[in-house]
Amino acid sequence: MTLVAGVDSSTQSCKVVVLDAENGALIREGRASHPDGTEVHPEEWWRALSEAFDDAGGLSDVSALSVGGQQHGMVLLDRDGNVIRPALLWNDTRSAGAANDLISEVGAEDFSRRTGLLPVASFTITKVRWVRDTEPESVAKVAAVALPHDWLTWRLRGYGPAGVSPLGPNLDALTSDRSDASGTGYWSPLTGGYDLDLFKLAFGQDAREASGGSLDGGSPQPGSTTEPPEGIVILPRVLGPGDTAGRIHPDCFGPSGTGNADGSAILLGVGAGDNAAAALGLGAKAGDVVVSVGTSGTVFAVDSAPAHDASGTVAGFADASGEYLPITVTLNAARVLSSIAGVLGVDFDELSKLALEAEPGAGGVVLVPYFEGERTPNLPHAKASFHGLSIASTTRPNIARAAIEGMLCGLAGGFDALRAQGLRAERLLLIGGAVQNPAVQRIAAQVFELPVVVPSPGEYVARGAAVQAAWALAGSRPDWPVALDAAPEPDFKGHIIENYAKAAALVSAGFVGS
Repeated sequence: MTLVAGVDSSTQSCKVVVLDAENGALIREGRASHPDGTEVHPEEWWRALSEAFDDAGGLSDVSALSVGGQQHGMVLLDRDGNVIRPALLWNDTRSAGAANDLISEVGAEDFSRRTGLLPVASFTITKVRWVRDTEPESVAKVAAVALPHDWLTWRLRGYGPAGVSPLGPNLDALTSDRSDASGTGYWSPLTGGYDLDLFKLAFGQDAREASGGSLDGGSPQPGSTTEPPEGIVILPRVLGPGDTAGRIHPDCFGPSGTGNADGSAILLGVGAGDNAAAALGLGAKAGDVVVSVGTSGTVFAVDSAPAHDASGTVAGFADASGEYLPITVTLNAARVLSSIAGVLGVDFDELSKLALEAEPGAGGVVLVPYFEGERTPNLPHAKASFHGLSIASTTRPNIARAAIEGMLCGLAGGFDALRAQGLRAERLLLIGGAVQNPAVQRIAAQVFELPVVVPSPGEYVARGAAVQAAWALAGSRPDWPVALDAAPEPDFKGHIIENYAKAAALVSAGFVGS
């Protein structure tokens, strides 16, 4: 049996799955936690990766591995390979003003055309601008800018701080992939290359793409350098789908190392951003729309053409298979349900039972769930509000159902934004812990005008990274089956969306009721 491994280095934790390369069957898995916060030192990811490998039983029988990671995080390196400051994560919003500045300087239409997205605080380009504006002492030290999965892959290959890593600080060995690079705000899915003028505008320094170093894990490629010229920032070399990023250095974790029992080095896949890795793990193809219900909600789809939306609602990312991954994000998802469950004094299962006691439309009660503001639509200062309450309609079942309908209608707004970009949609895949709730499944079939399927619970980001590992090992993308837990009967109820749209329009107009 040939085994491959996939890593999901997310905001909260690091997960590792070891799978059968032939059929994708799970053999074993492990995990370790990351610190809380919106900025984290990357060494915490490195610690968690080592612990997760151990928790998964080690890698001695694994032939290939790839790393999926949280997108947009900014890792700044100096010439000696040291991390200059803690990485700013996607959820660090200090760069919101920098996002507005970049849009003003470039123009929304031009920025969207060049990169497929419009800057918001989560994207890397806004974070490098924030550092330029607020931490000039850091700017002077920066020799390379990488993303979380880029840095972990680089370290696994044996590169890193001088005196600590086996191969030392060869910044030219940094690599990335198109899915993660497309979330920076200075890489173009349309051209397949960095927009170095945008990077310089944001950071005030010239940049160039790394050579990638030696992808066989040996010495640097001829002509590469471990020291970029003064004033030139290295950006990771962007590899293609199915490529290899090299091999894991057997001593990357010190003398105990990590490698095969026979002494051979483990092959490294190119890696991916988390949403693109999840799409690979789900086997998503053109016509599939994925709705992920987590702390935030995401709606994304595989498409054959790049998207750009000057309104910023749709981010036109690249995917990890060679196609494109338009995506929308809502800030309010599973926490909407936990919040209302708390108000009602019930647990998640009881919330589901209450919701299913109410009729579709919740007796006219609508929750516009902007508890944390909202990104789709872009209403950062909005708050949540109930609408349509009367003496008769204010019941516990209606309140419970309105919470689920409101959360799903918010996600449906993201789906509508994708369709407005010309997306062809044939099937909706519903993933995330909250979607195991029977009420969420049934109501989704009433809100989304598409057949809904619920894949079995799994670590789909890590599974997608394992797909990359198997792809790099075999030279072709594996077609592993994905188990389905449910396929709720389509039962589209137009008035749910209609009632929600009216209430949401009031909020958008600055009203809280009529």
